[in-house]
Amino acid sequence: MRQLIVGNWKMHGLGPALAELLTLRHALYARPPLADVLVCPPATLIARAVAAASNAFSIGGQDCHAEPSGAFTGDISAEMLKDAGAGAVIVGHSERRHDHGESDAMVAAKARAAWRARLMPVICIGETEAERAGGEALDVVARQIAGSVPEEAVASATVLAYEPVWAIGTGRTPTTAEIAQMHAHIRALLTARLGGEAGGVRILYGGSVKPGNAGEILALPDVDGALVGGASLKASDFLAIIEAAAARS
Repeated sequence: MRQLIVGNWKMHGLGPALAELLTLRHALYARPPLADVLVCPPATLIARAVAAASNAFSIGGQDCHAEPSGAFTGDISAEMLKDAGAGAVIVGHSERRHDHGESDAMVAAKARAAWRARLMPVICIGETEAERAGGEALDVVARQIAGSVPEEAVASATVLAYEPVWAIGTGRTPTTAEIAQMHAHIRALLTARLGGEAGGVRILYGGSVKPGNAGEILALPDVDGALVGGASLKASDFLAIIEAAAARS
């Protein structure tokens, strides 16, 4: 399958940041990538980002509400993201789980909302440093998959992103052996849950992915792409990661 490289801008980016997307667009037009590319900017930039991307890559949201509309001040529905031009949405990111208390059940509801609006959910899972130190990482991820990935998930419309919480934005990454072990574990759990669909679900690695380590990580079995944070804010860094994915393809 084609790898997927997702850029999560988080709460970064004003209008001038769209220049990075224009640079990305020109580079991908000049040399079409062998991987799929998705950028998730702040909601305020989605419509303008869609115009800047001009179909060279996809644009997504960083979160959505489970309901299509209602009295939810400050929230954004999946349908609103779709209306703005998005084609995907991140759900269950560790920062949403930790900072906003989102449960597995809420993440599953948001994934279903994404499908309802014809968006592709990128469902995030991953353990904290304390959980890994306590030998609980595999069990935590198993519990999150059981609660966050709806049983009706299909490969063509579902992406998982494994993000060890302790590696996000810290510059630290698990060893390649640890990443490979976890991705194999996730594939086995998906197979038990989804049957034949599991083989086609892309499993991304997220957690301090940068140009210097992307090639090594993306070459691992069952690593079908990357969820990139800070390195996605600069087109040059993001392009280097996309090139690493293309090298594997």
